[in-house]
Amino acid sequence: MKPINVGLLGIGTVGGGTFTVLTRNQEVITRRAGRPIRIVKVAERDLERARAVTKDAVEITDDAFAVVTDPDIDIIVELIGGCTLAKELVLKAIDCGKHVVTANKALLAVHGNEIFAAAQKKGVIVAFEAAVAGGIPIIKAVREGLTANRIEWIAGIINGTTNFILTEMREKGLAFEDVLREAQRLGYAEADPTFDVEGVDAAHKLTILAAIGFGIPMQFDKAYTEGISKLTREDIRYAEELGYRVKLLGITKYTDKGVELRVHPTLIPEKRLIANVNGAMNAVLVKGDAVGATLYYGAGAGAEPTASSVIADLVDVTRMHTADPHHRVPHLAFQPDQLSDISILPMDEVHTAYYLRLRALDQPGVLADVARILADLEISIDAMLQKEPAEGEDQADIIMLTHLTVEKNINRAIARIEALPTISGKVTRIRMEELGK
Repeated sequence: MKPINVGLLGIGTVGGGTFTVLTRNQEVITRRAGRPIRIVKVAERDLERARAVTKDAVEITDDAFAVVTDPDIDIIVELIGGCTLAKELVLKAIDCGKHVVTANKALLAVHGNEIFAAAQKKGVIVAFEAAVAGGIPIIKAVREGLTANRIEWIAGIINGTTNFILTEMREKGLAFEDVLREAQRLGYAEADPTFDVEGVDAAHKLTILAAIGFGIPMQFDKAYTEGISKLTREDIRYAEELGYRVKLLGITKYTDKGVELRVHPTLIPEKRLIANVNGAMNAVLVKGDAVGATLYYGAGAGAEPTASSVIADLVDVTRMHTADPHHRVPHLAFQPDQLSDISILPMDEVHTAYYLRLRALDQPGVLADVARILADLEISIDAMLQKEPAEGEDQADIIMLTHLTVEKNINRAIARIEALPTISGKVTRIRMEELGK
């Protein structure tokens, strides 16, 4: 049978892994796809790197548009990243009637609505399994495997850099800055780690998960994003004492008032499986009304794990290449004309529980004042930990865990607590999730 011809844009870490795995596993992939899948042309600025990977087995060029417009190419694999040139190339490929496979989570989170509309109009497929959680097939699981379910919530560790940093902080008692430097030395963190440590990368991925989970358009601009750069080893240690682990989670929930879409550090009970996902690994919990909670775990980045997802998309597109466009799996799981217009819930309206740490004078009446503020705002205390002042000091850390409450009330409570003359500095607030039901 005639092979499917692939044009590869970018042969860096993931592109190189894709070329290597596709070459190594050619025979088994052909048996699964029903016809050979072969990379016939590669676009790469660094021609020497491209030759080193491909051994001159395919045509190499530094003109990506020449690959996109080549009439002999059936599928374009976009692995160059970014939202400008990548967007131009993807839209051009679609306009040329080519299917697209991409690992570009930022591109889809920001421009996905436009890209999917163009693909729908042209009758081509945009596949993006590798855009979320690397080698974990979470897109297929949510979009197809759980299609019988009403998805209630999704919560995931979807950034390996931050998970590595938090694991090292907990296990070694190190400060954030020290672990970040080590992560950069090991190659887990970029020279500019902002997208990772401030939660932007996770928010891109969460935006995609929310869209396929609930059948809503991509709405990255409405995602609440808070990173881990302000976390201290003291808070991680106190959380451990109370039976919790701190993870950077992407959380999206479907509620009667709207969809929650938030990324932030989160306390999780240490007994939960996801709380014990360490190092640079990823994990995603998906709760369906019929199946209950399901957990997906694996490598969230890396050359071959991510290539595994890219090639899975290539196989899917090859299988569906000749299918009637109306009979294909919709890009966002729901039929394009059946997407929901439910709004994204403002962070002030989110309900969750909280960890609060305050630095207070060690004198009578302080706890009563704090408890009165919480009670006035209908915030109940679940647990409390009071530390002894260090020798020679008159201030101590007080840690409180609350029951479920609304974010706007906890914000008001924090402002009033910080205004007390017996409280020093800012109150530390970390959200909590049970993730059990």
